[in-house]
Amino acid sequence: MIRIPSGRSGRLWLHRRLATATRATTLLEQKLRALRAEQRRLSLRARHTGEQWTEHATEAATWGLRAALAGGERGLRLATTADLATVTITWTTSMGAAYPTEATCEPPHRPAGHTVIGSAALVRAEEAYRTALESAVQHAAACEALRVVEREIDTTRQRVRTLDRRWIPQLRQAIADLELALEEQDRAEGLARRRAKDAG
Repeated sequence: MIRIPSGRSGRLWLHRRLATATRATTLLEQKLRALRAEQRRLSLRARHTGEQWTEHATEAATWGLRAALAGGERGLRLATTADLATVTITWTTSMGAAYPTEATCEPPHRPAGHTVIGSAALVRAEEAYRTALESAVQHAAACEALRVVEREIDTTRQRVRTLDRRWIPQLRQAIADLELALEEQDRAEGLARRRAKDAG
């Protein structure tokens, strides 16, 4: 426990600390309710984007296999590029937690003048892989948002528990102990005054 000022100023100091801790608990519980609502929303979003990603990845793998069978592995190698995709993530902050709200993906561009000659399956496979990549990026952003909010829920829950189970009971006990000490001090001073009055 922290060092408490002595006497009546200590009582005032403790009551202020108790009021602050109680108010903090109320605010943290409100934050927890808001975070849990956001967690439910993000959980549904992560499930939905996960299903889309699985569906698109399966379709891309199917078309990739068809393209490989139609044009061979060499045709697939010639159709790929060494450039990387560009991912743009939009962030938001809610209840003290910063997490991604949206993610967009710009697939790799072909160098100018580079044309791919291949089957219709190769063209369809390229489209399917682009769609699967975009789905994967959106799912990753949804999962990260959910993870951040769940971590914030755990942290907030731990703070509420610490206040409820440790700080508030300690402050109440310190107030009770101080009240008892002040009562004893008042009785002792009153008794001393009466004795002094009787002796005088």
